[in-house]
Amino acid sequence: MFNPDLTNVLEKYESRYSLVAATAKRAREIAAEAKEDGIILAEKPVSLALDEIIAGAINIVEPDVTK
Repeated sequence: MFNPDLTNVLEKYESRYSLVAATAKRAREIAAEAKEDGIILAEKPVSLALDEIIAGAINIVEPDVTK
């Protein structure tokens, strides 16, 4: 099972929700691209998306929220 340490990742963002939403959105994009290209993925799209976010390849834009 894939259980990365997210403490370093969460330091960059204000909420876990932003991280989860961005991961889910990118995972859907990866799955759609693989389906279009006829590629069979060796890893789950969520794992690939989270790897991209941890590597810094994806920029998560958080909304301005008043606290």
